[in-house]
Amino acid sequence: MRKRAEPEVFRITGARQGLADDVRGRQRRYIISMSVRTLSVIAAAVLWNVERHVAVVALALGVLLPYIAVVIANAGRESAPSLPSTFLSSPVRPALGTGDGGAESGAERPHGQG
Repeated sequence: MRKRAEPEVFRITGARQGLADDVRGRQRRYIISMSVRTLSVIAAAVLWNVERHVAVVALALGVLLPYIAVVIANAGRESAPSLPSTFLSSPVRPALGTGDGGAESGAERPHGQG
């Protein structure tokens, strides 16, 4: 028999992701973007005399990525998902003075009645 690694977990509440998970995800994104930045600066140095246009693009990426990474890392937590409505809306009551308990308008009644 095969054993499952982890059981599937369903999110049934409107609770946000835990703070530790949120921080871990931000750190992971920041490290990935800084790794890409490091690789692009190295590529710019290596390609400077070989392919100048590609080296300039890699250098621009290396200059812009720290700003983008910090903005993404400090973006804040996700907003809480909206909870499903558990209440039924109340039925619309007929307007006062209709007298018939549900007729929608007086125009449907014959003249002289009502």
